[in-house]
This record gives sequence, C-alpha cells and structure tokens, in this order.
Amino acid sequence: MRRVPFVLAAFGAVVATAAPASADGAGSGWAPAPSAAWAYPAGARCDFAVQGSPVVDEVVRRTLAVYEDGTKVVEYKGDLVVRVVNSSTGASYDADASGRAVVEIRPDRSQSWYVVGPILAGFGEGGGNVARGLYTVDGAYTLDVSATGYKTLTLLRGSTDSLCDRVS
Repeated sequence: MRRVPFVLAAFGAVVATAAPASADGAGSGWAPAPSAAWAYPAGARCDFAVQGSPVVDEVVRRTLAVYEDGTKVVEYKGDLVVRVVNSSTGASYDADASGRAVVEIRPDRSQSWYVVGPILAGFGEGGGNVARGLYTVDGAYTLDVSATGYKTLTLLRGSTDSLCDRVS
C-alpha cells in the first residue's frame, strides 16, 4: 500500500521537526483547529461526571494528502491545555495536550494517529486496549481507532497519566 510509507515519512518529519516555521502557521497551509468543550456522565470515562474545556488552544492543522478513496492525511500541531473538571466536586487539573500528530482519516471513519508529545485520550468500558478512563498520553506512540470506535494505543516510548485520578 502506498499510503503507509507516506504516513511513516510524515511521522518521521513530525519527530524530526524542532519548531514550526512560524508561530501562527500563516502562509504555510495551516488553519485553526479549535477544540470543543466536552462532558461525560458518571461511569462513561471516570466514576464521576467529568468535563473539559480548552484554556489555551493554538492548535492548527494542514492536509498533507487526499487519496482517491477519500482518505485524508492531516497534520496537527500547537499548544493545547484542557481544564479537566470533576463535575461533582469542582476539582480540576490543567492537562497539557500539545502533542504533534499525523492522522490518517479513512472514509469508514477509522483513523490512525502517529503522535509525538501529549494528547488527551478517553476510553469507554470495553472500548479499547486501555482501561476505561481519561488519560494524558505522552511520548511517541500510535493510536488506531476502528470504524466502530475501538481504540488501540501502542506506546513506542511513553506513558499514560490518569486524569480521573488527578481530579477524583
């Protein structure tokens, strides 16, 4: 398949890139990629209701490739800090999610993420190879999301930090 070498080469570029060409990405095909606030009821990610909203959101994206079958390869970068709040107690934690990623998005809605640095990832009960929860994942890793939403996290080098524990 021709896509795999391209995506891996783009991932290599993400790993090798020390700094963006310009802070706002202007003139380089980058466009804002704002993050929406979210909320989960008790039991969906944590034992309690939890919500999050960006307090810093400078994420931008650019399309690297579009294939005839509709598959897109998109790169994301930029500062993102999400305030995660326990809806019952008000306890909060500001989570850094400023990783850089190349994401292959297929027409069936499945995705493959190639990431360096931190992102937030939520897993429902039985919804992946990681226990139910909300995590900061940091390091170098892949995250595959099937067409049904099942998530497979493969850490090449890195760690996970439970945000449910941080705000419990």
